[in-house]
Amino acid sequence: MTREYYQVPVAEVIRETDDACSLVLDVPPPLAATFGYRPGQFVTVRVPSDRTGSVARCYSLSSSPLTRERPAITVKRTAGGFASNWIADQVTAGTVLDLLPPAGMFSPRSLDGDFLLFAAGSGITPVMSILKSVLAAGRGRVVLVYANRDERSVIFGPSLRGLMAAASGRLVVVHWLDSLHGVPTAAAIAALARPYASYDTFICGPDPYLAVVREALGPGRRAHVERFVSLAENPFEETPVSGGLAATLSVTLDGASTLLPWPAGIRMLDVLIGAGLDAPYSCRQGICGACACQLTGGEVEMAHNEVLEAADISDGYILACQAVPLTPQVSITY
Repeated sequence: MTREYYQVPVAEVIRETDDACSLVLDVPPPLAATFGYRPGQFVTVRVPSDRTGSVARCYSLSSSPLTRERPAITVKRTAGGFASNWIADQVTAGTVLDLLPPAGMFSPRSLDGDFLLFAAGSGITPVMSILKSVLAAGRGRVVLVYANRDERSVIFGPSLRGLMAAASGRLVVVHWLDSLHGVPTAAAIAALARPYASYDTFICGPDPYLAVVREALGPGRRAHVERFVSLAENPFEETPVSGGLAATLSVTLDGASTLLPWPAGIRMLDVLIGAGLDAPYSCRQGICGACACQLTGGEVEMAHNEVLEAADISDGYILACQAVPLTPQVSITY
């Protein structure tokens, strides 16, 4: 299935570093509600392609919805990256982008606590949105540990210095530069994190960095993690769904149970939405976890999963947006 997308002009392109830029979006007033967002969310961008028609990429919003600034996404050019290079080379003020509305679950439930934020490279993008939002509307302290290759690679360097100067001691920024300190180790990260054991923790960056930080924090500490992943499907193009069989779906939602026919080749979430049920969802791509529910009977297959870990799956959790039936009877609960 394709998703309805919207055309949004770019108001300004800000060069953050030699290989990173921010696209400030000029969201038309009729779309203001559609493009309302929470700190840490992303939008999905359609990038034209002569070979495939288009490719889709998710880019986090680096702006804050609480500081009266226009929404902005920040993109770092990567070697061989088709979409990031097209954006860096082709997008200027006035370019109209095809976008899906904001989505994602990498967002604090409350801004009033203390926060320990870890970012590496362009992983600073959603972290920056959270950081600015906490300083603008929260009451706690923020500690940011930000890893980069060298000083020239630091995205938002001037902005971070300005925020520290204006934050009256509420913001601490620790820059980890590989050129000076070497690649971050779990022992070093653990030492940095130790004084902030009670802080709400958010981590974003490449998988090796995420692995080091998670090892440093230990298995007993809960952390919110945002990974760099590629979409398994292009939501801007018609994508056939294969697999599964016709089934009957029993769903318990908000204390009420409903029995639904589940045609072959249809994802579970589409069955729920088609029946008028208010099932939770966000990205519909298997990368945010908003549609997770618990399988209580039968079996399903997930086409794509970038958010549920082995322990979640063993506990019966599945992603409704990616599930097709493998048995004639399937039961779930929210």
